Amino acid sequence: AAMSRKGRKLLVDSLTRSAKHFTKSEVECLIKLFDTLVAKASSQFAGAGFDRTVFRDTLYNAFGMTDDVVLDRVFSTFDRDNTGCITVEEWVEGLAVLLRGTLEEKMKYCFAIYDLNGDGYISKEEMFQMLKHSLLIQPADEEPDEGVKDLVEIALKKMAMFPSFCQDYDHDGKLSFTDFEKAVRDENLLLEAFGPCLPDIK
Repeated sequence: AAMSRKGRKLLVDSLTRSAKHFTKSEVECLIKLFDTLVAKASSQFAGAGFDRTVFRDTLYNAFGMTDDVVLDRVFSTFDRDNTGCITVEEWVEGLAVLLRGTLEEKMKYCFAIYDLNGDGYISKEEMFQMLKHSLLIQPADEEPDEGVKDLVEIALKKMAMFPSFCQDYDHDGKLSFTDFEKAVRDENLLLEAFGPCLPDIK
């Protein structure tokens, strides 16, 4: 349903405050894009938002994000109320972090992407799941999962180089947010250690 001019102005003002990384005109553009995407979506959400398929296609076309596991996790972080539908608020506020978030916001976002079961830790199994699609075709004589296991061990060793990780790490192969945050603050390249979940700079 078309929103009244006053209603749209209130929405723009509200989202400009909550998605603080965008200007008012940028928020207006993102709302127009949202309306276009809703028009493409199936009608099951009655114009309130769009589904996973439209979301994935949009991230693929706009940012070249192709990893299915990552795209599903990004959808889950945007879909905060877990309805299977991205609302205009979730869309604008999610993009604010994805595109312009502070390091702190991006660390929380990436950690949430990698914490597949939402228990507050990134386990070896979750690292394995995230990394197994990142390797190119491996030699025929090598067990396919061996290269991924090696990558997980390399990532854990890299994280273990940082003091807080050594203190908190209890040898169960799990990373807490505190461990992850310390490692990323010391070496920003570790932000996407377990898979590309942010668009590249360009």
